[in-house]
Amino acid sequence: MEPTYTEQAELSRRRFLARSSLGLGAAALASLSGRSLVGSESMPLGPAPGWGKAKRVIYLHQSGAPSQIDLFDHKPGLRALQGSELPDSIRNGQRLTGMTSGQDSFPIAASKFAFKPAGESGAMISELLPRTAGVADKLCIIRSLHTEAINHDPAITFFQTGFQQPGRPSMGSWLSYGLGTDNENLPAFVVLISQGSSRRDSQPLFARLWGSGFLPSEHQGVPLRAGEDPVLYLSDPPGVDRETRRRMLDRLAALNEKQLEERGDPEIAARIAQYEMAFRMQIAVPDLVDLSAESPEVFKLYGEDARRPGSYAANCLLARRLVERGVRFVQLYHRGWDQHENLPSEISLQCKDTDQASAALIQDLDRLGLLEDTLVIWGGEFGRTVYCQGPLSDEVYGRDHHPRCFSGWLAGAGVNAGTSYGETDDFSYNIVKDPVHVHDFHATILHCLGIDHEQLTYRHKGRDFRLTDVQGTVVRALVS
Repeated sequence: MEPTYTEQAELSRRRFLARSSLGLGAAALASLSGRSLVGSESMPLGPAPGWGKAKRVIYLHQSGAPSQIDLFDHKPGLRALQGSELPDSIRNGQRLTGMTSGQDSFPIAASKFAFKPAGESGAMISELLPRTAGVADKLCIIRSLHTEAINHDPAITFFQTGFQQPGRPSMGSWLSYGLGTDNENLPAFVVLISQGSSRRDSQPLFARLWGSGFLPSEHQGVPLRAGEDPVLYLSDPPGVDRETRRRMLDRLAALNEKQLEERGDPEIAARIAQYEMAFRMQIAVPDLVDLSAESPEVFKLYGEDARRPGSYAANCLLARRLVERGVRFVQLYHRGWDQHENLPSEISLQCKDTDQASAALIQDLDRLGLLEDTLVIWGGEFGRTVYCQGPLSDEVYGRDHHPRCFSGWLAGAGVNAGTSYGETDDFSYNIVKDPVHVHDFHATILHCLGIDHEQLTYRHKGRDFRLTDVQGTVVRALVS
C-alpha cells in the first residue's frame, strides 16, 4: 500500500533529522521517537552501570525557606536562652540582609513547637509535621545544607540551576537533556505551582527557574496549570479538528526542515520536536489531569484538599500520576514560607498545606512500587535565623534569611532511609559536622540517577558547562 502524505512527511522528517550533523537535530529526533539521546555537543550519556537506582525525580521545593529550627533541627537548649543576645562568637561577622542589618539587638527566639522522636530511626521532628513523622523511616534528613546566597531570587536560582545568576539550565532541563523521557506523549520535565495559606506576600517565581538556558529549548519545563486549559495554547481553536491539525503540522514541519537546512539554526530542530510533542500532549494531558478515576482511598490518603485543582495536595497527586506515566522530572513549587514576622502562625498554615500530602506522596509511591526508583526531594532555598526579627514573645517571633545551615530531606531510590545526616551548633547557626553544599547536593542527586556529575556537560561559548559548575562531591553517606 502506498504511504499516505502524512506518513511520507513523517518519514521524510525523520530521515532529515537522522542525517543532520547538528547535535540538536539528533536531540529533536530523539524527542520525536521518545528515545533518550544526548546531542553531539556533549559526551554520550546514560546511567552508569551499578550506580544509582533512581529513574525519575519529584522535587518538592518549599519556596521562601522553611525554618529548620521549627521543623527538623531540634535545639531544646534554646528555651533557657530565650530573649538573650546571640553571642558574637556564633554570629562571627556574618553578613545580614537589609531587613535585620539595622537591628541593635539579636535576641534568641526558641521554637515554641514541641519535637519528639519519630519512627524506629528516632528522628526528631516537629509537632507541625505529624504525617511526615509517620514516614520518618523512609526519609534521609539532611540538617547541614548550606548555600552562598542570602536573598531569595539568587538562592532559588542557585538550587534550581547550580548558579546564582540567571541564564543556566535548570536541574530538570539537565535531566531531560541527559536522560530523555520514557513517555513520548508527555514532556520529560513538568512544573506545578501552588500558593500557600500563609498570608504573607510570596516571593515571585520566574519562568527562567525551569528554563533550559543554553540547552535546546525542548528541555525546558512545561508548566501545568489548574483549570480547564492546563497547558497554555495546547488546545485547538474552535473548528480545527485533529486531522486538520495533523496536516497543518506536517506542512509546517516541511517548511521548518527547509529553513533548518538553509540556516543551520539548531533551535529550528527544537521547534519541530516541540510541535510534535504538543500534538501528542493534546491526547495525553486531559487524561493526566482528570483525577476522577482516583479512588476514595487515595483522596483520603492525600486529604480532601487534593480535590481542589492547584492545591499542593492536588499537585502531589498529579506528580505521582506524572512519574507513573514516565515523566523524568516533576518540579513542585509551594509558595509562602518567607516568614519574617509572626512565624508561628504562618508556618503552621504552611505545614497544614503540605504535611499530609508530602507524606502521602511517599506512601502512594511505595504502594505502587514506584518509590524504589523515584527520588523525592523536599526543601527550601536557605534556612532561618535563630535570632528574632521583629517583636519577640513566647508566642510571636519572626526569623530572617540564613544561608549557613538548614534542613531538607530525600526519600526513595536507594537513599539511606531512616537516617539523619549532618549537625549544627547549639544555635542552629553554624554547621559543626558533615556540611552539604548546594553543589554537593546536586552531585549526589545526579549520582542517585546513575550520572557522573562531571560528565553531564554541554559546550557553550567555548566552555563545557555542567549543573555542578566546577565543584561538587557526591555525599555517599546519603546513598544506601
